[in-house]
Amino acid sequence: MIAFLPGFAGEKASGAAGKAASFTATVRDSFAGPMVEAAGELDYDTAPRLRIVLRRALAARPAPQVLVVDLAGVTFCDSAGLNTLLQARRNAERQDMVLRLARPSDIVTRLLEMTGVDQVFPVDSDVPDVVPHTRAG
Repeated sequence: MIAFLPGFAGEKASGAAGKAASFTATVRDSFAGPMVEAAGELDYDTAPRLRIVLRRALAARPAPQVLVVDLAGVTFCDSAGLNTLLQARRNAERQDMVLRLARPSDIVTRLLEMTGVDQVFPVDSDVPDVVPHTRAG
């Protein structure tokens, strides 16, 4: 079990220009393995939060075969957010894991399609059943 990290699991934290306060990342256990739920504005200022949570989820032992990133709550995503997801995908592949994107919001779907990244990630319209236990990355 991993303890909560300030500013990650439902707790808002302030950051540059208040943007970090508009982003959260939470890790939940699912039947398919850990699932990262991201919500808010994913940009240059907030991408490091997601990067930390993804790294910790990828470092979980025993190593899961799949890591799901639920993007339903993401209201904005720029190139920094996209690069964070792409880097996590590379890190997952190095560990013989699959990083799946789930329920991307309309704005994220548009970004994935415009950049061709939707051809790189498995993208799901739903998420696996979640076990109630919540932990921060």
